[in-house]
Amino acid sequence: MAIDIGIAQQDREAIAGSLSRLLADTYSLYLKTHSFHWNVTGPQFNSLHLMFEQQYNALWMAADEVAERIRTLDIVAPGSYTQFAKLTSIKEETGVPAWQDMVEQLVEGHEVAAATARKTVKVAEEAGDEGTADLVIGRLKDHEKTAWMLRSLLQ
Repeated sequence: MAIDIGIAQQDREAIAGSLSRLLADTYSLYLKTHSFHWNVTGPQFNSLHLMFEQQYNALWMAADEVAERIRTLDIVAPGSYTQFAKLTSIKEETGVPAWQDMVEQLVEGHEVAAATARKTVKVAEEAGDEGTADLVIGRLKDHEKTAWMLRSLLQ
């Protein structure tokens, strides 16, 4: 059955393309946060281990929301590591940095994801897609708040 939600196919494709980049950033940040949760050490272990767990759980749920929004627009959501690697702006970490470096990388990752979200809001608003704009504004605020909370650990 054809989709008719008041957004042209071309606009839905553009929105989904931007959402796909946000999904890739979200999933990549989820993976990095989960790895840091497993591997953090040092005097901040307990608090960071728990904080990272809360953050990766929130990122997992956010990735699902973003992917489902792409599907709502009747576009196939990316779902492979290869696709995410091509779409993400989050830098991969293959080692185990010190806890301070973990926190710095996560601050940077959330700031990158916030910038991606901000661009996505503009694409959605230009197409009159209030549903996507609303979802992504929430993501934007979450990334900005998480970056602030992490950044505060380093001051």
